[in-house]
Amino acid sequence: MAATTDTDQQEHAGEDGRPDTGTGRSGRGPRRIVARAVSVFGELLITAGLVMGLFVVYSLWWTNVVADRAADQQADKVRDNWAQDRVGGGGPGALDTKAGIGFLHVPAMGEGDVLVEKGTSMKVLNDGVAGYYTDPVKATLPTSDKKGNFSLAAHRDGHGAKFHNIDKIEKGDPIVFETKDTWYVYKTYAVLPETSKYNVEVLGGIPEESGKKKAGHYITLTTCTPVYTSRYRYVVWGELVRTEKVDEDRTPPEELR
Repeated sequence: MAATTDTDQQEHAGEDGRPDTGTGRSGRGPRRIVARAVSVFGELLITAGLVMGLFVVYSLWWTNVVADRAADQQADKVRDNWAQDRVGGGGPGALDTKAGIGFLHVPAMGEGDVLVEKGTSMKVLNDGVAGYYTDPVKATLPTSDKKGNFSLAAHRDGHGAKFHNIDKIEKGDPIVFETKDTWYVYKTYAVLPETSKYNVEVLGGIPEESGKKKAGHYITLTTCTPVYTSRYRYVVWGELVRTEKVDEDRTPPEELR
């Protein structure tokens, strides 16, 4: 039997003085692996959370900043063109459908004036404007003086969110559309809080779902609902009650004062 020293015995003994069999060391290995895996998984969750947070900031804040900037610049161009036309004697009712045909004012939404352009594609609406429908049902522009439905759409969240507060509109509230020469004053008469996004009947020349059975001069506002989703559509209908000619000072109708 080989002789052993005290040092040899200490090296082979555990903390409690008993011989170290190696079981403790073999158990610590798997624990380290599990701990490392948990740590990595936690870091991944934190990273994913940060990415999602940045996406939300981009979608709900930064796109608004960019869209509002673009809309303001385009609105300034439209108003500058109107001013030049009036000085130069431009004909009444002249429209540039590419630049914008006018401005929507809805006091209940509190969004100020909203530039209205042609079309409802994402390319148009993402610039922070409202667009009038050209498909699947063509909107009837109020400047045509024809009976029909002036149907509009705008984003409810992100990209300017011009119709974010559409749910604040109630029956009797005014909806005003401003062109170079005329104020068109509508009165809200019906609200549909939720309908299928495929329901194009709400855009019809005679919007029967609003309760109307005869042709008239209507306006329809549409947007997504619930907020932050595009599952359904929120619809507001109004009917023209009068028009006012724009004066030299562009004095707004009493509904906007």
